[in-house]
Amino acid sequence: MLNFEFNTLIIIALTVFGLGFTLQMVYWWGFFARLAFYKPPEKESPSTASVSVVICARNEYNNLRQNLPLILAQQFHDFELVVVNDCSDDDSEELLTELARQEPRLKVVHMRQSLNFFQGKKFPLSMGIKSAKNEILLLTDADCRPESDQWIAQMVKPYGSDIDIVLGYGPYETGKGLLNKIIRFDTLHIGIQYLSLALAGKPYMGVGRNLSYRKSVFIRNKGFTSHYNIASGDDDLFISQVAKKHNTRIAIAEGTRTFSEPKKTMLEWAQQKRRHLSTGKHYSSPNKTILGSYYLSQMLFYFGFFWLLLLPFSPIVAIGGFVLRLFSQLFLTKACMKQLGEKDLLLFSPFAEVILIIFNMMLSLVNVIKKRDKWK
Repeated sequence: MLNFEFNTLIIIALTVFGLGFTLQMVYWWGFFARLAFYKPPEKESPSTASVSVVICARNEYNNLRQNLPLILAQQFHDFELVVVNDCSDDDSEELLTELARQEPRLKVVHMRQSLNFFQGKKFPLSMGIKSAKNEILLLTDADCRPESDQWIAQMVKPYGSDIDIVLGYGPYETGKGLLNKIIRFDTLHIGIQYLSLALAGKPYMGVGRNLSYRKSVFIRNKGFTSHYNIASGDDDLFISQVAKKHNTRIAIAEGTRTFSEPKKTMLEWAQQKRRHLSTGKHYSSPNKTILGSYYLSQMLFYFGFFWLLLLPFSPIVAIGGFVLRLFSQLFLTKACMKQLGEKDLLLFSPFAEVILIIFNMMLSLVNVIKKRDKWK
């Protein structure tokens, strides 16, 4: 009887570990390898389109002062910069008014009264998009700096007559401390997921720090009205709604990135993560299945691995699977880091992955108990 129960435990543990291992290998080699070995289409040529860069800002005086000149200095033949000043009570209005006098390409939309038609950032962003004069929109945030003066040119390069959406990558600045590395790895990990799935013909999100789409797509799909009551989602939920296999491309070449400062405290970052995680339940069923299966496979893999180590059973299967999966993770993560311009995260990545699995589970539980509605 004891032998039967012991054998049953081993079979269950092997099944859990085997399922987690198999799914992880499918995701790493079936999906994430697409980004690791990605090469831009050779037919891409410099865009002749006109572009509207759109930024929403609330009490971002210092960031606007530092980053707007970098955007206005872009080497691109025809673009405008639309900045929505969303009820700021710092010196943003004075700064923007003065800059607009000096720079004809800068268009400022002042919102002096909070209008609660949409939750969070969506209403001011909608106003900025509707004020834009050009068909091609390029979105970023006030705290983001473009990697080079070729940012606009590189981000809109993938556009063709059949392309409506271009997904970019927005890393965080490298800094000191453990929190900085965790935030940067989390951003890298999310980037690997949404860019790889877009390459697999399953686009489901973009990041508002670096995202482009056509104004006509925004208007045709009635903007954010299908999820106006959700505080976040101006990037991921909208892209999930309109992005298809045939109309979406990625832009990850050198010069396409925008860098921003990460949160300085764990509490600030946790609040930001809670807001992002809260939108996941609003994804489409296929997207939730793909992403949910990935995160489930991570948990099954680690749970099964440690379970097998605790059993009086030869560890060669568990250790062999762990090493093979670790090699795949490190090999492909290194290639993806090179694609996305990230550094010094490779050896930290296995530890960061475990930290984030636990951290995201805790935040998801908190989200069930407590809601967050504000974007700033």
